[in-house]
Amino acid sequence: MKSTLGKRLQLGTLILLYIFLYAPIVYIVYVSFQTNGVWPFPPDFTLEHYASLWHDEIYREGLKNSLIIGIGTAALASLLATMATIAILKYHVKGRMIMTGLFLSPLFIAHVIIGISSLMFNKNVLGLSGNIGSTILANATYATAFAFLVVLAQLARYDWRLDDAAMVFGATPKVVFKEITFPLIWSAIFGAFVVSFLLAFNNLEISFYNLGATPTLPTLAWGSLRHGVSQELYALAALINLVVFVFFGVLYAMLKSGLLKLDYKEA
Repeated sequence: MKSTLGKRLQLGTLILLYIFLYAPIVYIVYVSFQTNGVWPFPPDFTLEHYASLWHDEIYREGLKNSLIIGIGTAALASLLATMATIAILKYHVKGRMIMTGLFLSPLFIAHVIIGISSLMFNKNVLGLSGNIGSTILANATYATAFAFLVVLAQLARYDWRLDDAAMVFGATPKVVFKEITFPLIWSAIFGAFVVSFLLAFNNLEISFYNLGATPTLPTLAWGSLRHGVSQELYALAALINLVVFVFFGVLYAMLKSGLLKLDYKEA
């Protein structure tokens, strides 16, 4: 009897958790198809908000800028994180604990501080005005810390004797990385890329201070709140959620098929 009651409580808690997590997403998708966004009941379905979103030039420009910032930041952050992790774990450099702390320190700094300080540094020291390039550098400062954690978590289990054995038999460091290291750790690098992309794509404060009036999706969403949330924004949010769920579906299929492995020892 107690066992049955416990299972029912666990099931009820799980259901409530899923409702808490996904009810807002379901609501946004529902409202995006409704004529009236204030209280969309009874249902009156329409696709005009998606059509309006498609013909809105400012949202297309914001999407393009967000994608450029996300991809650029992800590429830079995953590259720096991978290089740093290999240097710290493989070569046992002096002061590696200090280096690890430096890479993780942006995790404890507010986005607003990173945005303002990056703007002033890029402008006064590097001579870079607020543009897409400086925004990628600013976002990479923060995203590299998360990418570093992702890569570090998997490479901590990597057997570096595999690389040493290959070099004993005459392989150059370049060949070792290309033929042995990278095929075994690429899933960690891919994970770092995805995390960094999502952080930069959705970031408001850092991008806002370094771009100013140049639109991104987060700045457009924030700006629309001052005049009330438009239903085109609901449609945009629904489409982004669709892309996210499709992406995770593809990842799940890759995991099930063996194309993507979370443990290098299975390779």
